[in-house]
Amino acid sequence: MQTSQDLERKLAAIDRRGYPAYKSLRGRYDFRDFVLSIDHVQGDPFAAPSRVSLMIPAEVAGFPRELSAEPHRRVALEDTLCRRFAAEAAHVSFNVGGSGKSGLIATSRPGPEVLARSACEVTSAGITMRLEVGFPAHGRTVDARALDTMLFELIPACAERSLLADTGALAAARAAVELADDQHAVRCALKRQGLVAFVADGSILPRASGASSKPLAGALPFQAPESMALTLDLPHRGAVRGLAIRRGITLVVGGGYHGKSTLLQALQDGVYNHVAGDGRELVITDASAIKLRAEDGRPVHATDISPFITNLPDRRDTRTFTTADASGSTSQAASLMEAVEMSARVLLIDEDTSATNFMVRDALMEEVVAAEHEPITPFVERARALWEQAGVSSVIVVGSSGAFFPAADAVVHMECYRAFDITQRVRSVLAAHGMAAEAHTDGEQVSWEHVRTRRLVLDCGRSGSSQRGRRAGASRGRGGSRGRDDRRPAKLKVQGLDGFSVGEHAVDLRQVEQLVESEQTAALARMVRLVLERGLLDGTRSLPQVVELVFREVEQRGWQALDETGAPGCGLALPRPLELAACLNRWR
Repeated sequence: MQTSQDLERKLAAIDRRGYPAYKSLRGRYDFRDFVLSIDHVQGDPFAAPSRVSLMIPAEVAGFPRELSAEPHRRVALEDTLCRRFAAEAAHVSFNVGGSGKSGLIATSRPGPEVLARSACEVTSAGITMRLEVGFPAHGRTVDARALDTMLFELIPACAERSLLADTGALAAARAAVELADDQHAVRCALKRQGLVAFVADGSILPRASGASSKPLAGALPFQAPESMALTLDLPHRGAVRGLAIRRGITLVVGGGYHGKSTLLQALQDGVYNHVAGDGRELVITDASAIKLRAEDGRPVHATDISPFITNLPDRRDTRTFTTADASGSTSQAASLMEAVEMSARVLLIDEDTSATNFMVRDALMEEVVAAEHEPITPFVERARALWEQAGVSSVIVVGSSGAFFPAADAVVHMECYRAFDITQRVRSVLAAHGMAAEAHTDGEQVSWEHVRTRRLVLDCGRSGSSQRGRRAGASRGRGGSRGRDDRRPAKLKVQGLDGFSVGEHAVDLRQVEQLVESEQTAALARMVRLVLERGLLDGTRSLPQVVELVFREVEQRGWQALDETGAPGCGLALPRPLELAACLNRWR
């Protein structure tokens, strides 16, 4: 390993030369208290910034091992350190001038969700912080003196103020880890007590606006109705009371603008932990919960939608249904069956974003259009079977149809953002109308288990990202290999939360609502590329097996598994396996 003095000599030697001279700086340098690594050098001052990382040994950083002893604690500590470094970097970024991105010092700036990120990794060896640095230039002439200031003064100062265990850093880390302990305890309680979700009293569910994730100032704190309340004993906060949504079928009803969708939004975001001050710190949902909606125009690949759609006029086999342009009802049926395939335990559904003919079919319509001419079996007739036969619960927001009342185990009424349990009232109304509970089930036994083991028909030979990718897949054989050949990887293009492309092919993620950061999309793009490069879609594995292989590799090799250079940089955040499956199912 080279020394910091070697780096100073290199900088002096390239001052005022052409910008490509910066390439000579790549390498690792020992700064005594940390190692600075220049992993990638940008091509010019207007290109994507250079990638630089710092590795601070554990004994220098000084954080007690107990703060990262368990996975949920480690992620909370990494998140805290990332936020601290990002705040410090923002104060010194562009302190040196120049062309283009000259002087930039930045790393990931997390939102309210606590996610595992490539920006910061904590291991037994120490803390690795990855950042973007704009190597300074005037025009395209190297300004080595300015880079010397950045690498020897500004960046080390940011690290010292944010990544060393002084009083402030220790206090922030302990607070984050203790909150993570409480959140983990709630997640364990969900499993023990048969719950879908828990919404703590005092939670602030509304957001400031549709474009802001900040809590709405002056919003009414959530309060659970007594009949649905549960008190959990958490390791740090002690007794916490809140709404317990139990497994089965739960309806959320109420007038428009009274908080139904706000509650559902909080539940769908509750698959992630949130930072203190977000208002939803203890809104915790089963991590496998998936939000379903209609997605007109999405592709569907060999999916069994026969529990909901059969007897199509064109006689297509709905047990292995494929289309490049699904309708609203077909897309929602496909998404539901894909969720079952991935062992999702909870479906979150909002009437407003669903296909009406997929959800319900009233008696008058049945009189007008005979059942034998209607290929759709609506969800209302399958919801109980899905719960009783497959163990998949549903939380459904409804505002215009009472068709789901007979199938419901619990009904929450939202009124002026207050929650009321009206389950018994609904049952009384049903009795008064001569309607029995579970009236909307057809009693038909549906085989759900085979869906979890269906095999993909895609393969790298037909769906690879380019001709180059197809040749690479063929050279590795049916099962693929861990090695890489000398071909360049397929080019990635990430479009925020909207989707991404790998080579010539794209994935549209605009309706995959539980992605919360573009860094997750960037990670998904790399995961899909990994799937294609390894030839994992070769027809011998089910989709869950493919997804499991990718996440196992990331767990074993870290973020390096997703970067061909072994230096992934900042800018990646871990998605859920469900979202990787969603990408592969929407692959065009």
